[in-house]
Amino acid sequence: MAGQGKASPDDRGRNAQTPWSMPWSGWKDVLLRTAKESGKDNVGLVAAGVAFYAFLSLVPLLGALVLTYGFIADPHTVVQNMQSLTRVLPADAAKLIGDQLLGVVKTSGGKKGIGIIAALGIAIFGARNAAGSLIIALNIAYEEEEKRSFVRVTLLALMMTAAGIVAALLAMLAFSVLGFLEALLPNTAGIVLIVTKLLSYALMLAAAAAAAATLYRYAPSRDRARWTWLTPGSLFSALGWLILTVGFGIYVANFGSYGKTYGSLASVVVLLTWIYLSSYVFLFGAELNSEFEHQTQADTTRGAPKPLGGRGAWSADHVASGADDAGKEGEQSPAGGDTATGHEPRTAGAKPGEPVPAGRPRIVEDKDHPYLASRLTARSARIAGLPKIGVVGSVLSTAGLSLLRRKGRAPAGAVLLGTAGLLAWLRRER
Repeated sequence: MAGQGKASPDDRGRNAQTPWSMPWSGWKDVLLRTAKESGKDNVGLVAAGVAFYAFLSLVPLLGALVLTYGFIADPHTVVQNMQSLTRVLPADAAKLIGDQLLGVVKTSGGKKGIGIIAALGIAIFGARNAAGSLIIALNIAYEEEEKRSFVRVTLLALMMTAAGIVAALLAMLAFSVLGFLEALLPNTAGIVLIVTKLLSYALMLAAAAAAAATLYRYAPSRDRARWTWLTPGSLFSALGWLILTVGFGIYVANFGSYGKTYGSLASVVVLLTWIYLSSYVFLFGAELNSEFEHQTQADTTRGAPKPLGGRGAWSADHVASGADDAGKEGEQSPAGGDTATGHEPRTAGAKPGEPVPAGRPRIVEDKDHPYLASRLTARSARIAGLPKIGVVGSVLSTAGLSLLRRKGRAPAGAVLLGTAGLLAWLRRER
């Protein structure tokens, strides 16, 4: 075992206690695997789904923000404060958010007392879908399957939404203070204004990194990682998001032709594209964290050190063998064992000494694909002369298969599959 906090140069970081103590060879392995795993996990497609749900949650989220702000100040002032917060965004995206915000302010002005509390609860509940999509996306990035109950996941999504609203309020207050200081110093030298601007970007960067690290730690269905193993991805996502946001804003303002191409929908497309790019950077940071944990045999989870197989996290319970995928059956390690540790491969939650397949759970055969039921149902319907099965039928088929594979849920799954077939038959009768 290497010394605490430092890995020897030739072990590729197998004994590293922190990401920063890994040698360059370990970092190279991590970066190459991260790029490869991002493709395998379809990060681009998953980010598009997160962006879609975030876009749908925008109006209820703004409503919750305005209603919460109403407890401490005049809701109309949220528009002015929001301008400071969104000035870093592309102009079209900031304009769309501002327009939606004005509409929310007008419709929420008459709510008081119990009414405002009820409206706030409804708004938060409506905005939870964005948080729910993030939970699913982070489970994919960390190679985890959801093990928590529906109630726990829903409560977690609601807590994430509420925390996001509070963070937005704090950011608005911070930028309002900076704007107030700028107004007090109208004739100040340019260097002071530059320092103020840099300070605002530094605050935004720190807030983004803290938010990303918190989500990486608490959202996935796994034992929590230590904060030090969350720093590479959170720093990357925060810095990447800030650079991307500023760069995308410059591109849209000077080189983009969204207005000519999309007309009145330009603002919507710009905002959705910005959310998509932000989601992609965030999920890539999660993939990066996962591969850093995957590189070392040291315990990366909280609490006392635990052996491989008992850490409750796939990335922490498996050790990579190099730049390619790790833990593949029959692969020889530098130590001469089945994995880079010389131990038998294990999955999260496996008993020590119990050998199990070590392949990545996200790489599934087509026969085990969760959407196979909807494919087979649609194909069978076409063979039988039925019309094309719609979205509802596909969703019912997929949900039915998922329930069939769960212990004690087979009857409910059969009912859903039968309902999907009945819908197809009724459509034929029309």
